[in-house]
Amino acid sequence: MMSHFAPSRFLIRQAIRGIRIQSCLRSPLTIKDHLLSTKPINCFQSQFFSNDSQSKQDTDDSSNASKKDETTDEEKHNPGAGVESEELADPEIARLEEEVKSLKDQLMRSLAEQENTRRIAKRDVANAKQYAIKSFSKSLLDSSDNLERALDAVPEDLRTDSENHPVLVTLYEGIKMTEAGLNKAFEMNGLKKFGAVGENFDPNMHEALFEYADPNREAGTVGQIMKSGFTLNDRVLRPAEVGVVKKEG
Repeated sequence: MMSHFAPSRFLIRQAIRGIRIQSCLRSPLTIKDHLLSTKPINCFQSQFFSNDSQSKQDTDDSSNASKKDETTDEEKHNPGAGVESEELADPEIARLEEEVKSLKDQLMRSLAEQENTRRIAKRDVANAKQYAIKSFSKSLLDSSDNLERALDAVPEDLRTDSENHPVLVTLYEGIKMTEAGLNKAFEMNGLKKFGAVGENFDPNMHEALFEYADPNREAGTVGQIMKSGFTLNDRVLRPAEVGVVKKEG
């Protein structure tokens, strides 16, 4: 009986080797290694564990991709969340912006104040140049008034009577030339005479000493000039002293 079963065992052994060879053709190990191995299931174990490791790696990659997708979706639904958190977490930026705004306001106020000071100083310098001779001009007004009175003191009929009063005519002409030269010097320095009979009374330019009725003149006009007025660079230095015609009745 032992000899009867021997061939069957041999055939079974050969069949197992054939199965090993076919199943291990996909394994990285050589056929010789598998045939000489005492553990017939090794190739199947290596293939199993290799597939299991690959499956585990695929699972991890899928998990990481899912987490990344969730983060991306959250950023899309709330894009300002990161910015708001940064602003709340850093109040120093707001404080610095407020400080910059305050310093800018102080700078603008300082520049405006400097500009006002410069403009006022410029105006004061201009006024000082224009009206520096104000007191000197006032002291000369009396001399002009005296020359005018001297001319008025000569009767009109004697002003040209060179045959009977040649000295008086010459004196009158000399005083008149002196007055003309003085008035010219006044005008060169911005000092002008004003005041004439018949012009309308202006309280800013005239000083009314009296009123009188005159049927030949219009009421409210200047009828007599007692003292001429002067302006210095278009500013009244002395108002003209006049007599004003009043309305009759």
